[in-house]
Amino acid sequence: MLNISSLSYSDANFYQQLDKLLAWEASIDGDIAKIVADILIDVKKRGNAAVIEYTNKFDRMSLADASEFELNKEQLQQALDSIGDEQREALETAAQRIRDYAEHQKLESWSFTEADGTILGQSINPMDRVGLYVPGGKAAYPSSVLMNAIPAKVAGVPELIMVVPTPDGEVNQLVMAAAAVAGVDRVFTIGGAQAVAALAYGTETVPKVDKITGPGNSFVATAKRMVFGVVGIDMIAGPSEILVVCDGKTDPDWIAMDLFSQAEHDEEAQSILICPDEDFIEQVKQSIERLLEEMPRKDIIRTSLENRAIIISVTDMEQAIEVANHIAPEHLELSVDDAEAWAKKIRHAGAIFMGRYTAEALGDYCAGPNHVLPTSGTARFSSPLGVYDFQKRTSLIGCSADGASELGKTASILAHGEGLTAHARSAEYRIKK
Repeated sequence: MLNISSLSYSDANFYQQLDKLLAWEASIDGDIAKIVADILIDVKKRGNAAVIEYTNKFDRMSLADASEFELNKEQLQQALDSIGDEQREALETAAQRIRDYAEHQKLESWSFTEADGTILGQSINPMDRVGLYVPGGKAAYPSSVLMNAIPAKVAGVPELIMVVPTPDGEVNQLVMAAAAVAGVDRVFTIGGAQAVAALAYGTETVPKVDKITGPGNSFVATAKRMVFGVVGIDMIAGPSEILVVCDGKTDPDWIAMDLFSQAEHDEEAQSILICPDEDFIEQVKQSIERLLEEMPRKDIIRTSLENRAIIISVTDMEQAIEVANHIAPEHLELSVDDAEAWAKKIRHAGAIFMGRYTAEALGDYCAGPNHVLPTSGTARFSSPLGVYDFQKRTSLIGCSADGASELGKTASILAHGEGLTAHARSAEYRIKK
């Protein structure tokens, strides 16, 4: 029998116990930080030469020149043409759904004119160039390409640069096909901290970008954290997580598999079930035991469930929602009656999957909303990746003579109060005598 942590809302110090089980600190490993810092400095100083050196070392390559690590659009199209019809159709269907959803997120410029003729507003513009990091080699994440690239293109970003490592020269055709479908402009077969550095600082070949998005290992995450400020980043993501709230009326096999769907990511992923029905909880446990043996990644799932999974017993749905809001999960499944009504009571979640038929896995690939979501409780203050992450807002102010005269009086008083005489004089010059 798996040893999965269990809690009851009625337990003494329930939230204290829960927080202890939820705890995951995105701490920076000192050794990794030193290695990454050295790589960033070296790439900033030596450009392509450093990128080639680190790529050959870490990815077991034998690059001699920077021209060898860029793929052209013809190669991306060839990758798309090389995959099977079913895979191509799935990529194109997912891409269209993601694109359609993203179109609804576009921000538009606006302005208004006050009575005295002063114009105030906001100008919306896309970033000039964005970098997308994609894991490579045996790991195939075409969905990550679609989820990061398509919102950027919908936002109007004219140039999207993708970096993807190809350890031992292994190019993943499905990832390259996704790049073609998503409209990626340039692809460089480099990865790790050196790729992040190349995007942040630019090299003789890799152009400097304005923002870097996309998942990676601890070296990539540390590099993104360190270059933040030089460029923007999407987020520092923790392990994947799912919270299933079930009223006990869903097939327990479905719930067990939904919990597996996150646990199979890695040993640190977290799967949580909240339910007011004790008998159903036991049924889910039995399903977990039986279905686990069928899973190709059963060892990872088992470790994840035993180390980080939580089964929480509550009295009713109101308690379940209260606990869900406290957890602020990345993925929240509401496998309950009247799911849409209960969803309105959720304040903190990366994405809400409403109803018994809405498996979280659909959101990972093709439902439409982005699968790049806040983890580790950060849904309390952050949001899913979207078109708005690739658009900039610029304030517009245009004073009429009358507006400048009136505003100048207010600005003058406040500026003198702060001891900033030039500020005050600048405003006072526009005050009508």
